[in-house]
Parts: sequence; C-alpha cells; structure tokens
Amino acid sequence: MADYDYDLFVIGAGSGGVRASRVAAAHGAKVAVAEEHRVGGTCVIRGCVPKKMLVYGAHFAEDVMDAARFGWHIKECKFDWPVLRDNVAADVTRIEGLYTQTLENNKVEIFHERATVSGPNEVTLASGRTISAGKILIATGAWPAIPPVEGREHGITSNEVFGLDKLPERIVIAGGGYIANEFAGIFHEFGSKVTLVNRSDKILRHYDTQIRDRLLQISTMKGIEFLFHNEFTKVEKVDGKLRIHMSSHDPIEADILLFAIGRVPHTKGLGLESAGVEIDKNGAVVVDDVNRTTCPSIFAVGDVTNRVQLTPVAIREGQAFADTFFGNKPTKVDYSCIPSAVFSHPPLAGVGLTESQARNTLGSVKIFTSDFRPMKNVLAGRNERALYKLVVNGDTDVVVGVHMIGPDAPEILQAAAIAVKAKLKKSQFDEVVALHPSMAEELVLMK
Repeated sequence: MADYDYDLFVIGAGSGGVRASRVAAAHGAKVAVAEEHRVGGTCVIRGCVPKKMLVYGAHFAEDVMDAARFGWHIKECKFDWPVLRDNVAADVTRIEGLYTQTLENNKVEIFHERATVSGPNEVTLASGRTISAGKILIATGAWPAIPPVEGREHGITSNEVFGLDKLPERIVIAGGGYIANEFAGIFHEFGSKVTLVNRSDKILRHYDTQIRDRLLQISTMKGIEFLFHNEFTKVEKVDGKLRIHMSSHDPIEADILLFAIGRVPHTKGLGLESAGVEIDKNGAVVVDDVNRTTCPSIFAVGDVTNRVQLTPVAIREGQAFADTFFGNKPTKVDYSCIPSAVFSHPPLAGVGLTESQARNTLGSVKIFTSDFRPMKNVLAGRNERALYKLVVNGDTDVVVGVHMIGPDAPEILQAAAIAVKAKLKKSQFDEVVALHPSMAEELVLMK
C-alpha cells in the first residue's frame, strides 16, 4: 500500500464512517476521511440525537400537566421554542467536536469538503485535488426522500426541521414511518395542530400490528389527525401559508409541510460508476457480506447500502470492515434479532419476530400479552394503557419476539433483546422474580 497516499480513504464522516476510520487507524492504517457537511453525520447532526432531545423537551408538556395530581402546583407554564432549539443546536455542536477530536486523536486526516470516486483507487476533492488510496469506503448515508409533487419546494424535511424560526400553529406531516410519527408526537406536545398524511392505511408497517394499532389509537385520542389513503397533488403558497391539495381530501392549510416519507441512499453524483460499482434500483450500493462492492478496492457501510437503516448497525458494519481488512480479525455483522424503537408519545419498541411473522414461519405460536395502565398514568388520571407482548415458539418454548408500547419501552426493550438473542425460553422468563413495583415486571408475569 506504500504506492498510495492513504491505506484507506473514507467518504462520509457519519456513524459508520467515523467508526471505520478510527478503528482502521488504530490498527495502524494511514486513514483520511472527507465530509462535505458536518462531522457526525445524520444521527448526530440532523437525526436521532437532536430528535431525542426534542422528545425529552416535548415530554414536559404532559409531565407539567400531570404534576398537579402529584401535589405540584405550577402557576405559570410557557414553552419557549427558541430556547430548546438553540440548546439542542449547541449540544449537537459539542458532540460534533467530540467526534472530530476522536478522529484527530487517532491521527485520521479530515477533509472538510465533498469527495467523489474517480477510479478504483482514486478520489477527487471538491477543491480539485486527487488522492489515491489502497481502499475506499463509501459511508455517505441516506437523504430524505421528497415526492415529485408540484410545489414540493415549499416543504421541508427532517434536515431542516431542527432550525425552524418559530413553532408552526399547524403542521402537516407526510409519511407513516418512525420519523413521521415521532415528529407528530413532538409537535403535538409543543401545541401545534398536527395532521399526518399517509398514502396507505397503515403506520409503522414493520412493527407488530397490535403495538402500532395502540399507538394510532392513543395518538388519535390526543388529537393528532390521520388522513389515510391520500397522496399530495399540489402544494401552493398563499398569503404566507401553505395550501396542500390531496388525492382524496379537500385542500388543507398549514404553516409547515414536513416530508417524512423515507430516506434514500446518498449515492447521486458520487462517481461510483467510474469504478464499476454496482448500484441497485433504489440507489443503494450493492455489497457482499464483508461490505465489498463490485469493485474489489471499494467498500460501503451504513445507510448507503440500504440493508438496515439504523445507526448502531452502521457502527457495527464500520467496525467489522476495519477489523476484517486492517486488524486481521475477520468479522461479519449478524443482522438477526436487531432491536428498534420509535420515540413517539408514548414510545414503542420491538425485537425479533412479530406475531404475523411468527405465524407465517413457525409451526406453532403462543402469544402472551399484558395490557395495563402504568401506575404513573393511574395517579395522573391519564387513560393511556401500555401493552407488552411476548411471541413464543410453541414447539420449543423459545421467546422469538418481544414488543411493547408504553413509558420507557425502549429502555426496557434493550434488556429484553438480550434474552431474545440468547434464545431464552418463556419458562425462564417465568422463573425470574418480578421487580416490583415496575412496568418491566410485566415481562415475567404473563400467563
């Protein structure tokens, strides 16, 4: 590799790219990374990290409302969007600095500009400089999809939503996935009138049916409006407001239209064709089980491969790539049993097979559920019910799926995912003494 400027050149300093860069460098490789936006990528800069901070901020709306039932009397309650927005932005900048520091501490050179592939072992920077590398890693992530509707330029995406000048009185959110439902909950708690528009009649289609139906029920009860079987036909700006036309509904007006219909691999204009890298019909980089593309010297990890669009998966892929090709430790990522969550209001989470998946693939299935009002909701006079669900292989007694919706569901699910990954049996759940009083104890009390 002495004939190249670098042993490894990474395009994209998001979660996967940063992990691959620093681990490869720690293994002794000479590494450089190019990032055209900000170090940290989608998750840190414009995704899960700032969004979770907004989720925390939104929860205070209900906590303050419930406080009186717990003896707390709050005379004046006012939400100040710029304060939360600016504090979130400041913390994002702090975390970006930590990511940058991590790369620098591992002697990874950072180019703060766009890089494109110009050959099997060559990249070209926006400044015009060409750089050679023994291996090139594509870690450019994914970008919000925008529908080809007239007037789409009047809408925004999750990239821009964190920097709004003021809270919208009325917001229309396009989509039915986790991003759409999370922001629907956030803006509703902040006091906006929220309308969620989806082209089908299902939200969160990858999650267990009972769990997602419970979220729909609770969200509707709170006042979030759902318009199903609708597609946008035109978006107009009239007197400073948006008039949104749909296929099966009268036009509605809003201050903000948020497109949250999914994310597409960020490969456009990267020059991958110059090196013979195959791209699938969705724009994703095609890779094998060791993250190698159809060009032997070029690899890809993270959302740009469109395998599993989750930050922890991108990190695992980056680690596996670096260990395999620079650490003499061949590693492959196990994509089975990946836990995931939706930070809605209330949050939901799941791991393993849903009930429908289990019934389609297993010979015998047993379902155990616990449908209850969390103690906090009871005292607060809040009627929201939590729902926990175990999916069990009826032939082996192995718990093959855990799904839940309710307060702190993602925090509880992480530990439950270990049990599913370890293929523990329902009888072993039953043998565990309950931790009382807690919501999590319901996992070991289902009969």
